[in-house]
Amino acid sequence: MQEEVVCLQVDNIKNAEQALDYLGNQLVAIGAVKDSYVKAVIDREAIFPTGLQFEGYGVAIPHTDSEHVNHTQLALMTLTEPVSFTQMATNNQPVSVRLIIMLAIKDPHEQVDMLQKLIALLQNPDVVHDLLAYGPDQKESVLQLLSRHHII
Repeated sequence: MQEEVVCLQVDNIKNAEQALDYLGNQLVAIGAVKDSYVKAVIDREAIFPTGLQFEGYGVAIPHTDSEHVNHTQLALMTLTEPVSFTQMATNNQPVSVRLIIMLAIKDPHEQVDMLQKLIALLQNPDVVHDLLAYGPDQKESVLQLLSRHHII
């Protein structure tokens, strides 16, 4: 994971699609994904939502097919104001989200393992609190936290 795809305390994001576009384009900019990735992740989110509601907070883990990925990379964004995602495996149940971790996984066999590791991590409210509290100049702290928890 590179600092360029850690976006902290982002403001002026009004909805989930705008958040996906913003974060996806960070992955495009570093060459981790193909130009087709952003549209693919937005389209997939509409069909297979990735919002997760935990006790007291919501997160989203958007991703799409490996054909849109050049090399494996995670991107993380925290928002100053929450946006509404749809909860995974529900009929349009909204989730208020300030933390988004976008997956770009080249090997499709790694995707399930990474999702399981992330979900286990995100069930820890202290970790989520720390991630949401980091300011824009604390990208290295995010990378260290994710490394300590064997995410990167």
